[in-house]
Amino acid sequence: MYQPETYAIALFFMVVSMLCWGSWANTVKLCPTYRFQLFYWDYVIGLLLGVLVWGLTLGSTGEIGQRFVADVFGAGRLSVIDAILGGVVFNIANLLLVAAIEIAGLAVAFPIAIGLALIVGAVSSYILSPAGDPALLFGGIALVVVAIACDALAYRMREQEHRATSQRGLVISLISGVLMGSFYPLVSHAMSLPHAPGPYATSFYFVVGAALCALVFNAMLMRKPLDGQPPVSMAAYFQAPFRWHVWGIVGGGIWCTGTVFNFVASRAHIVGPAVSYSIGQGATMISAAWGVFVWKEFAGAPQRSKKLLALMFVLFIVGLCAIAFAPIIRTH
Repeated sequence: MYQPETYAIALFFMVVSMLCWGSWANTVKLCPTYRFQLFYWDYVIGLLLGVLVWGLTLGSTGEIGQRFVADVFGAGRLSVIDAILGGVVFNIANLLLVAAIEIAGLAVAFPIAIGLALIVGAVSSYILSPAGDPALLFGGIALVVVAIACDALAYRMREQEHRATSQRGLVISLISGVLMGSFYPLVSHAMSLPHAPGPYATSFYFVVGAALCALVFNAMLMRKPLDGQPPVSMAAYFQAPFRWHVWGIVGGGIWCTGTVFNFVASRAHIVGPAVSYSIGQGATMISAAWGVFVWKEFAGAPQRSKKLLALMFVLFIVGLCAIAFAPIIRTH
């Protein structure tokens, strides 16, 4: 399998991860009126196709470790369980985040869930596998958390009518954040056990876990949506335009690419999972950039909102640079 041997290549993988994690949601915007529960079935198909494509290409080249297929079948049982469990945890967190956004609004749900996920995921990953200068790493994480808060305030100011925040929305956001921050340590642990698979095979089992979970959890949300909307019929899935299915699959493939690249970068000896995960969470900045510069979401927003966005981008860039330099400073 292919594994980056220099920090420059590993950093490139982490940046690609950030771009993919922050860009896949654009495919949702290209499917207007398509309920997310239905979009998610195509998204899962994209995850499965994506992990196979990367496993059979990059995962089957190079001289490090085993090739993808052999690695999948030769993985230790405990590692497989951890990776599948990581996929299950991620899938539940992702679906809860979408429900929380529908209930409480983006300005409340997203910063609570993603901010908490960043703290939980980065701290727990660092404890399991410490790598990088801790002052730069956690200083950068703090700046990223503040940037996420600025992003949330900018969205709140943009809204003409503030949505009342329900207690249910806050609780779901908190649960989503804890779960979203918990899947990465499980994956990292899966790759550190005896007879552990490499990152490509680990990604495969992770996606399998997410797909199996979707069969149960997404089906439940179709019958009883948490956002208070009417139940969703599977018949509507087959009535949807073909291009919506294509965009759903593309969205899953983009997210899967970011995940595989992030897992691969985390196994580079100089990087570590805490740094890889933290840079990947810069996806919030990428998502905001799409909203501002492509979708023109802030075209009529007040000036204070735009100033907060500018501050958000600055804090993100400085914070991510600090995190990126953490492995180099620690090494030297």
